[in-house]
Amino acid sequence: MSVKDAEPGPSRPVVTLAAFYGAGGTVVGPRVAERLGVPFLDRGILTAVAKRLRVPEEAAAEYEEPPQGGVSRFLGSLAKVGISDATPMDNLELDEHRYRAETEEFIASAAASGGVILGRGGQVVLRGRPGVLHVFLGGPPEARIRQAMEIEGVDRKTAERRQQANDRARVEYVSRNYGLTGLDPDLYHLRIDSTALDLDTVVGLIVAASQARMRQAHPVGQS
Repeated sequence: MSVKDAEPGPSRPVVTLAAFYGAGGTVVGPRVAERLGVPFLDRGILTAVAKRLRVPEEAAAEYEEPPQGGVSRFLGSLAKVGISDATPMDNLELDEHRYRAETEEFIASAAASGGVILGRGGQVVLRGRPGVLHVFLGGPPEARIRQAMEIEGVDRKTAERRQQANDRARVEYVSRNYGLTGLDPDLYHLRIDSTALDLDTVVGLIVAASQARMRQAHPVGQS
C-alpha cells in the first residue's frame, strides 16, 4: 500500500473529470456535482488561482478561452498586463511553475472538502487518493463534433476546428506538466464514450461510481 493509499478518504465526494471536446464535460460536470451535493470546480479554479497570484481577472479570463490558450496564452496575457503590484513578468517559465503549483494546491484543498474538478490534470494531482473517482469522457471525433454542434449551437466548421485544437491542448497539458499521457487508462476508474450514451445516463454512472468509491474509503463501522 502506498503512502497516498494510506491517507484517509475525503469526507465528501470528489470526482476528477477529463473530457475531450464534444464529450459533454461542461454539461456532465455540473450535473454530477449537483447530484452529489458538492461544488463544480472549473472556471472557479482559475479565478481562485489568479487571486492567489494577484493577477488581473482579465488574465484569468484570457486563460479560460479555448481552444488554443493553455498556460502559454494565460502567461502571455500576464506579460502584457503585468501582475498587480509588480512589473510585467519576464520569466514565463518560472511563472508557469508558480501557476501550476497554485493550481495543484487548490485542487488538493478541494479534495479535502469535496467537488467535481474538470480538467487541470486533476486525475494526476489526486492519483491514488482513496475515495476520489477519476473519469475520462471521450468518443469518436465525428460523434463528438456532432454533439458539440448541438451543445454549443455552432456550425460544423467551428466544431471541427475546436475539436482538433482542444484535444491537442488537453493531451499536451498533461504531457508537458506531468510527463504522462492523459490517455493512459490507468489514470481512470471510468472511461466512458459519452457520445454512445445520453448524458443523463453518463451522469448516473458517474454518481453511482463516486458513491461506491466513497463507501470503499469509509466502510460501515470504520472508526
